[in-house]
Amino acid sequence: MNRRQIVLVASALGLVIVALAAICGIAGYKYWNDRKTEDARTQVVPAAQRTVEAMFTYNFKTVDAELPKAADNLTGGFRDDYLKLIKEAIAPGAKEKELNVQATTQASGVVSAEPAHAVVLLYLNQVSTGKDSPQASISTSRVKVSLDKNDGHWLVSAVTPI
Repeated sequence: MNRRQIVLVASALGLVIVALAAICGIAGYKYWNDRKTEDARTQVVPAAQRTVEAMFTYNFKTVDAELPKAADNLTGGFRDDYLKLIKEAIAPGAKEKELNVQATTQASGVVSAEPAHAVVLLYLNQVSTGKDSPQASISTSRVKVSLDKNDGHWLVSAVTPI
């Protein structure tokens, strides 16, 4: 084998190695991304249920302390809007009507999931009592919950009634 043939064989071998490395890198990234997505699918449903139930459950005697705790699991702008809604509407209305509300998730499912963002659908029941309606009334609702992963924690970024 002459020098030129050796250079060609070495170049071809180098290209094959580079191509294999690229293929392995892409496959590895896809595997890692799929694992992170699957982890998200298992983590977001409990996070959405826990947060949304806390957002919609309150006792008129303790509403000022209870509902702001739920805001700890919300993202920036949505958190600010929720705290404003508590202060201006929910807490005053709950105290005036002596409302007690218990929200529970009846069914849930993942609509979409990525490693850092997910959407969950929740079917909720809310059992309410108040001074004007001492017998419990039940209302049902469906909500689409958007979540974003922030510092390893899933935070709710939107709750949209459907």
